[in-house]
Amino acid sequence: MNTATIITFSVYLIGMLGIGLWTYRRTNTISDYFLGGRSLNSWVAAMSAQASDMSGWLLLGLPGAIYVSGLNGMWIAIGLAVGTYLNWQFVAKRLRKYTEAVNSITIPDYFESRFKDSTKTLRVISAVTIIVFFLFYASAGMVAGAVLFEQAFGIDFNLALYIGAIVIVSYTFLGGFLAVSLTDFVQGILMLCALIFVPTLFIVSLGGLTGLWSSIGQVNVDLLDIMKPVGIEDSQWITNVTSFSIIGTISLLAWGLGYFGQPHILTRFMSIRSVAEIPKARLIAVVWVVLSLISAGLIGLVAITQFDVPLDNPESVFILLVQTLFNPWIAGILLAAILAAIMSTIDSQLLVSSSAVAEDFYKQIFRKNASEKELVWVSRSSVIFISILAVILAKNGGNVLELVSYAWAGFGAAFGPVIILSLFWRRMTKNGALAGILTGALTVILWGNIKILNSIGLYELVPGFILAWIAIVIVSLIDKDPSFEIKEEFNLVVNHSGEQRHEHNKSV
Repeated sequence: MNTATIITFSVYLIGMLGIGLWTYRRTNTISDYFLGGRSLNSWVAAMSAQASDMSGWLLLGLPGAIYVSGLNGMWIAIGLAVGTYLNWQFVAKRLRKYTEAVNSITIPDYFESRFKDSTKTLRVISAVTIIVFFLFYASAGMVAGAVLFEQAFGIDFNLALYIGAIVIVSYTFLGGFLAVSLTDFVQGILMLCALIFVPTLFIVSLGGLTGLWSSIGQVNVDLLDIMKPVGIEDSQWITNVTSFSIIGTISLLAWGLGYFGQPHILTRFMSIRSVAEIPKARLIAVVWVVLSLISAGLIGLVAITQFDVPLDNPESVFILLVQTLFNPWIAGILLAAILAAIMSTIDSQLLVSSSAVAEDFYKQIFRKNASEKELVWVSRSSVIFISILAVILAKNGGNVLELVSYAWAGFGAAFGPVIILSLFWRRMTKNGALAGILTGALTVILWGNIKILNSIGLYELVPGFILAWIAIVIVSLIDKDPSFEIKEEFNLVVNHSGEQRHEHNKSV
């Protein structure tokens, strides 16, 4: 690896740590550490939400999937683009209003306040769900980071794991949510620039899109047909089936359903400084996502034309394109973009997981009178502990896209229906919410481990989401009607201004 590449890569890492040190002095309360004091503007909120959403799979997993299957793999991108818009359009505003009205700083805290659950059951169950699935999600990021360091610098996979973990944990430990959001903003810009720059340069060298399509067609014309799945067999691209797979396409599109239940994205909605900022943030987020997904798909397509023999690890296509064809200084910046994508997600996951430990376990069960300073330090300690568990899990290696897929399904099924219905259906009850979380999470776990169900080929998020929705509706309708207080609060949050809600809270 050229010295110039190492220098540019190192400057980026030092810059991220610098942000962590700068925000350390601005993080004094638990609200600061978990939500940045609800002070994010539309640009930072939008970029932070989407950068933390996409993770290393955007530059590793998705280009690798497109490299193997061609345009058929873009059904994932379509589902994600639609899911991003719907999440910002329908969930962001109401969740921001509600969490401010009931003074909630975590998703489990919101569930407890929304349904007035004095038993703490809903809070604890949702916190456990967050920790379990985020361990898989964070381990996926650790694996992606290790793959990057291993291939870019030629170091051992395990050592690469430790280096990546130390950098990410350091600035998350120091600065909390504000550090995570500001670094995500920088990382989001870097990711987008890299995603657009790399395929554009190659497409121009191939004579434009026409030249790209022609070159891919010479490999296998079905790679250009979104309706035909293609795979690599015996060192060549082979069309698996000639007919359109309904189950396969539904599974890819269903990724968009996952957005409604991702805690690290939902907390960005909670932290934006005002509801008035949301329309602008929505536009920024959707434009960023659409451009990023299209560019990542083009990277996968370009890679098909650049390597004579299919790669053993398709998820390394972006790294290999950068390493072999770019100036060392440029290569360092582009490789930093991959690390940016990885870091921007892991840091958010660590933060949400630590909030579950500190706010939803430690404070609620062990130290109800814990001070703000004490909770901040419990959260920082939790970041280290959870990181160690994620690294241990990541040492087994694995496919980045598969690990992300499992965690994404878990959150989407467990929390997605609960979030949507809790914001739009006042008849929903605490027991209905609990049934939804348990049904969604258990369906995802069982679906992937029962051979008969797994053989269907349907993404576990689909049955998990549907069954959780049904469970919520049935249990809520059987359950006792929510109290007048809960319904009145729902009406006030949904239909009235913040000033009116403030007066109502004062009177209560």
